[in-house]
Amino acid sequence: MKHVLLLLAALAAGAGAAAQPKPDGKTLFARNCAACHQLDGRGIPGAFPALATSPVVVGAANEAAEVLLKGRGGMPAFSGSLDDTEIAEVLTYARSSWGNRAGAVSGPEVQARRSALGVAPPTRSRFGNKH
Repeated sequence: MKHVLLLLAALAAGAGAAAQPKPDGKTLFARNCAACHQLDGRGIPGAFPALATSPVVVGAANEAAEVLLKGRGGMPAFSGSLDDTEIAEVLTYARSSWGNRAGAVSGPEVQARRSALGVAPPTRSRFGNKH
């Protein structure tokens, strides 16, 4: 009986976790990017670049994905903490916010770029990125 109760408790815990919706691009941006680039995408002059009207953000999707996967300058890589779908969500949000008018990015596009760059899949470790 004890084993049955433990099994039921484990199943209930797993069902609760599965019912949690995945965060959208705006939420992921707020959690991972806004401290530096600000919620309005304007960055902090002299420290963190603006994403609003940024040629990198609105340029080729694979180049923008590379920045998130590998980092750039003082920006950390997010390849260890965000999966391909989450990176695509953040990019899509940034590419369509603050006056930016670039197309959406898909998870398979990010996965292809991750593969081409030889970047390891996310670890989901709390130490998954460098910030």
